Amino acid sequence: RSVNLVKSTSTIERPVGSVAEIAQRVLPSVVSIEAQASGGGATGSGFVIDSSGYILTNNHVIAASVTSGGDITVRLNDGSAYDAKVVGRDSSYDLAVLKIVGASLKALQFGDSDKVAVGDSVIAIGSPLGLTGTVTLGIISAKDRAVTAGESSSENSFINALQTDAAINPGNSGGPLVDATGSVIGVNSAIASLGSSFNSQTGSIGLGFAIPINQARKTADQLIKNGKATYPVMGISVDMNFSGEGAMIAKTAQAIVPGGPAAKAGMRSGDIITEIDGRPITSPDELIVTIRSLSVGDRVVVTYKRGSESKSATLTLTASK
Repeated sequence: RSVNLVKSTSTIERPVGSVAEIAQRVLPSVVSIEAQASGGGATGSGFVIDSSGYILTNNHVIAASVTSGGDITVRLNDGSAYDAKVVGRDSSYDLAVLKIVGASLKALQFGDSDKVAVGDSVIAIGSPLGLTGTVTLGIISAKDRAVTAGESSSENSFINALQTDAAINPGNSGGPLVDATGSVIGVNSAIASLGSSFNSQTGSIGLGFAIPINQARKTADQLIKNGKATYPVMGISVDMNFSGEGAMIAKTAQAIVPGGPAAKAGMRSGDIITEIDGRPITSPDELIVTIRSLSVGDRVVVTYKRGSESKSATLTLTASK
């Protein structure tokens, strides 16, 4: 019998702005990170922010390695590996900057996370479960989510996060979330877990969170210049167990820092903060996230309740000690 199999000679068009084109452009600047620690190790992702060898990632990816004196290896998309030095890390924002030497690198372009809108298309790139160079597609599901991240209570991070339904899994941490132009708008950092109340179901449930790049850029600049970063504060301690609406200043003698912004504005222990610059505050976590999303020196209007009376005060945020 004679059989003629038809071979197609058509080519697939991948126009500028398509997912395939963006992935090909961004992937060479995304790295996987292997951080050795005494209790094992951790893997994560990162991306090049400066062609001289600076790489941005999450602090929780390398924290255990740093404290135990382990080695950190950065593996590029072409498979080549380099020893990395920690330039600086900050647990408050869950960010760290690494430096490698000798590689030919191209930095990713930063976008503007303040201009992101719910519904915008995004692409997450990283090494989930050690599978390097993985690309997933989704949208921005929500903005300004108050998210607590980090892997230990002593190094919790409070993130004013971008929420996305792009599939993000363990190992994506530190990788870029890019927009439809290929510009970085976030650093993938956390995923929601169903937990025991949902019969311990696992897997991607479409709830991933990224640190907005405008915040990450400020912190990365500080880490590169100073080796450490600061964050803005009101000069108060918050009662994290308060379950009512708003955030209560703790009822302790040390709750108001003497000479701090809140003290100068006449705020007292037991005051319940309900708004910052018109943004509703519904929990202690939300207050911390809102303040940390601002900058040192910013002036904010704080609305609070003292008993049944509603008050407001204008504060100038100062740097954390």
